[in-house]
Amino acid sequence: MNALVANGSGDLSGPGKRSKFPRSVRLLRHADFERVYKQGRRHFASHLTVFYLPRQKAEGVRVGFTVGKVLGGAVRRNRMKRRLREAVRLHGMIPAAMDVVINPKKSLLTAAFVDVQREIRRAFEVIEKSAGKP
Repeated sequence: MNALVANGSGDLSGPGKRSKFPRSVRLLRHADFERVYKQGRRHFASHLTVFYLPRQKAEGVRVGFTVGKVLGGAVRRNRMKRRLREAVRLHGMIPAAMDVVINPKKSLLTAAFVDVQREIRRAFEVIEKSAGKP
């Protein structure tokens, strides 16, 4: 089941309404990003790098996105984040308690959205498999 749609709280899709990426599944604090970068593991793909770290005493996944200024101006960086958010939203969340940070590469802008979705799916499979290990 898609955690973003659970209880109807995450998905407001319909005529004239926007689908949301709820605050409860977003990684927001700088300290959390730093912790994932320093203590977490990495998964490399052709258009993005995914950092992930198991959370203690928590449920569900929180996802954060970082796009450095070196990847372009604000318009390009925001477009990258929108594409990544939508790919994650369409994929759905995994049941593991993880913090995930997705860091795109410049090639993400020219990549087909299907390829972005495939890379997100593969990264989440790796994360879920890693969550099953002690």
